[in-house]
Amino acid sequence: MAARKPIGPPFFPGRAASWPEVYHAARNVAPQDEVIKSRSNPLVRRLRALRDSTRTGEHCLIEGPRLLLEALAAGVRIVEAVASPRAERTPGGREALLALAGAGLAPRRVDEGVLSDLSEAETSQGLLAVAERPRFEPARLFGGTPLVLVAVGVQNPGNLGGLLRTAEGAGATGALLTAGTTDPFSWKALRGSMGSAFRLPHRREARLGDALDLLDEHHVRLAATVARGGQPYDRADLRGPVALLLGNEAAGLPEEAERRATLRLTIPLRPPVESLNVGVAAGVLLLEAARQRRHP
Repeated sequence: MAARKPIGPPFFPGRAASWPEVYHAARNVAPQDEVIKSRSNPLVRRLRALRDSTRTGEHCLIEGPRLLLEALAAGVRIVEAVASPRAERTPGGREALLALAGAGLAPRRVDEGVLSDLSEAETSQGLLAVAERPRFEPARLFGGTPLVLVAVGVQNPGNLGGLLRTAEGAGATGALLTAGTTDPFSWKALRGSMGSAFRLPHRREARLGDALDLLDEHHVRLAATVARGGQPYDRADLRGPVALLLGNEAAGLPEEAERRATLRLTIPLRPPVESLNVGVAAGVLLLEAARQRRHP
């Protein structure tokens, strides 16, 4: 991966600028001088409630400089942010603070212990932001020659994040996440996708049938992944519009998905290994599709 270009000019060469200096130099954004030290502060309570919520709403939490920079670069709107002194002690943290200033947003300053209490990480990275969840129109999933990943009941957030990242890297046009699939904007899923969830067009569908109907409407062939009995994946033609259906880590694909698929794909394995992790299987299939499309 190419090194990220610094955002903005080097305002304070030769020394690390404090964030009040960075804000003033970048956008004349006035920082909040008061440091929040109470865990019962209304802002802290809002952040904790959003972190602990099991419902999918309009907002999500972004933690750490790298994910925050990925979100800003993808055009995600940041609603509010908090930062502890740790943020200005690292190059990534200072870059993220400068990027926030460029977006006209000054984070509230919080005590290190308060932010650590809110953090999902073992060690807080000093930055936490509330962002609007990106919303993608269905048509964006089907541009060019569609290659769509369909996650059916994938419950492990790290696996889902990895699926989205692999899909983006392989050139997939989008993803459909059906009922039972975990939230792509949970902390672990975002960490697994490393920003791909902000960029790769994807939609959540309430029912598997709705997702399959949408694919049929766009004349996308359904390819079900099965542990055995399918066509070897490297002998299947994956150059045309195709959706790769991957199931739950334990149960695999439901009967409806296999029944409606026009293609069944199997990754041949040597005994006694019977199946692969869903992320590994997705990588094999998506990269094979990408290879075929590069060399038709």
